[in-house]
Amino acid sequence: MNVSRKTVLIILAFFAIYVIWGSTYMLNKIAVSQLSPFFLAAIRFIVASILIFIIAKSLGISLSISRKQLFNTIIAGFLFLTLGNGLAVLALMYVDSSFAALQISAQPLVILIMMRLFLGKRIKAMSYIGVVLGFIGIFLLVSQKEIITKEGQILGIVLIFTCMLSWAYGSIFVGNADLPKNHFVNTSYQMFTGGILLAIISLCLNEPWLMPNEWQEDVLWSMLGLIVFGGIIAFTSFNYLLKEVSPEKVATNTYVNPIIALLLGWWVLDEHITLQSIIAAFILLTGVYFINTKRPFKLKRIAR
Repeated sequence: MNVSRKTVLIILAFFAIYVIWGSTYMLNKIAVSQLSPFFLAAIRFIVASILIFIIAKSLGISLSISRKQLFNTIIAGFLFLTLGNGLAVLALMYVDSSFAALQISAQPLVILIMMRLFLGKRIKAMSYIGVVLGFIGIFLLVSQKEIITKEGQILGIVLIFTCMLSWAYGSIFVGNADLPKNHFVNTSYQMFTGGILLAIISLCLNEPWLMPNEWQEDVLWSMLGLIVFGGIIAFTSFNYLLKEVSPEKVATNTYVNPIIALLLGWWVLDEHITLQSIIAAFILLTGVYFINTKRPFKLKRIAR
């Protein structure tokens, strides 16, 4: 069976946003244990963007973009990274990494509603089924008493919900905006502008800035993973997918990410995992299938 190069790239890109981004919750949780949230996010994206600029230049890719494209990358960087990621990292100061990922799992529903309101796009029955299954899984996960009774949960939930709205709107915006055609260039400009805005917020909040030689070893390795894998590879894959498939399909990473985050939180951070969490994870993955499937939903007539 012949598989096209584009198909392979799409599969690898989905792997990146599913698995690699799923691990960033754990990495951010480790890093925020020592570093201030907005400073952490700013350093991560500024360094990653500079590395991507260098890679693109070494490959002979032009870094020049139009004024309109620059303006659009600033908007995208603000929605995805300044708000979408900055507030998520802040939320990790109050909630477990797996809990944060589970809350963000509601994002596909937000995107479907936004696409209906802003673009007038018809919502397919199969997508409705997937979202319903997703919410059932989320409910099973977050309704556990040992999770919702922790201190700071309400603030963390509000922060994550704000991230969700920002990321969802950003997904729709990027799908229709005039942005640099090259995915490396597009990603680097979004990261650089989003990182600069995060740095400005960090300075305004008077966050302490620690130099890398002052970071703990686990924080140093976490930042390296966030920059190279979570930043350069996964975010480039995300921008690529937004141009190749529909936004609600891309948003299915918010169903898979919690599963990865849950397992890594349990394995690495000793976050508690229950049988109810495992059942909920299975339901969430089933929801991914229904949102991704192209098969039409048909009601069968019962013979009388």
